[in-house]
Amino acid sequence: MKKTLISSMIFLVSVMMLSSISFAGGDGSPDGNPSPFTSSVFENLDYGLYWFGDNYKNQKAENGKYNRYFNPSAPTVIYVHGWEKGTTKRMFREAFNYKANGAPDMNFSQTWLNDGWNVGVFYWNQMSDENEVKDAEAKIWTPDGPKQMRWRRPNGKYQYNGPNACASVLFYQAYRDAMKNYTGDEIRIVGHSLGNQMAVCMTQLVKQAKDSGQIASHLLPDRVALLDPYYSKGGKDYLDGQWTGEVARGYVSGLIADGVLFEVYRTSGASSTGFIGDTNSGLTDMTAFTELKPWYFGWFDLANKHISAVWHYFWSYSFSPPSIKNSYDNGASAITSDERIAELMQSSKKLVHDQGAWTKTPEDDRMKYVKK
Repeated sequence: MKKTLISSMIFLVSVMMLSSISFAGGDGSPDGNPSPFTSSVFENLDYGLYWFGDNYKNQKAENGKYNRYFNPSAPTVIYVHGWEKGTTKRMFREAFNYKANGAPDMNFSQTWLNDGWNVGVFYWNQMSDENEVKDAEAKIWTPDGPKQMRWRRPNGKYQYNGPNACASVLFYQAYRDAMKNYTGDEIRIVGHSLGNQMAVCMTQLVKQAKDSGQIASHLLPDRVALLDPYYSKGGKDYLDGQWTGEVARGYVSGLIADGVLFEVYRTSGASSTGFIGDTNSGLTDMTAFTELKPWYFGWFDLANKHISAVWHYFWSYSFSPPSIKNSYDNGASAITSDERIAELMQSSKKLVHDQGAWTKTPEDDRMKYVKK
């Protein structure tokens, strides 16, 4: 009886924590995160790939149109967000500043830009603005899910004239068109929360297109970073009863065999508790897996811990890779070499935050090896 009561309390707290994740995008108001977008991208359906420049300036990638913020020969990183409950009403989109989420007031993409990277974001925020996370999740996999591909207006009302393709296919199409003349030597995809499913599915679609000769082989992403990934529990009708994490795990296995590198960073209980989501340990076991501990937020502050995975990762590019206790090895971060990420993927050990957990900067991070 006592165990049942404790389990019920943990489950209730977990559900409350899950609900708070929807605030991870921050606030686009003047006293929140900077929002470089006009009201038109919220009042009408707008989705697609945007390339960014200095000071949050950006331009949407349009097929056949020159883009001032895209260099076809430069290394390229593309970020994709996750569940965006309630953000359309606030006219908010993520744009590399997370001060409303407890981060320092800075542009976390700036060092990448200074280093010559193309920095892009794929937005599907109006479609992922659902009250229930599973309804947003379904849109990644099928256009015929519980809410189909409806999208939200700032007045809170949904429109049902959305696209006839699922969100991951829309991401692939935007990627294919934007990158068709690409000649650079590094492509990295970064997905946060539900966005990790977008990143995995999109990369799988590139692989399928490559294998069938529909897209150039060098456009297969070199590296995929999954930031505090979220997978719901339970089989899905649109996946013939399989769990989303189960299908994604199969995709990742095949992509690894094709040479794609995968790194995973966990910062919250969004999946680690097993009460909120699928822990998907089979996925983390085959990746370069790091457990970060953002202890500068309270134990109950799941939302800010969840979003910290994004700004910590992008900020980590500015510093040397973290050290590892009792080792001369490097830990995983955005600046860590591909060769080292590959070694960590093959290792039987994961990395766990050992020092630097009480400070927001990645500069003083130290990790330790723990068995996966």
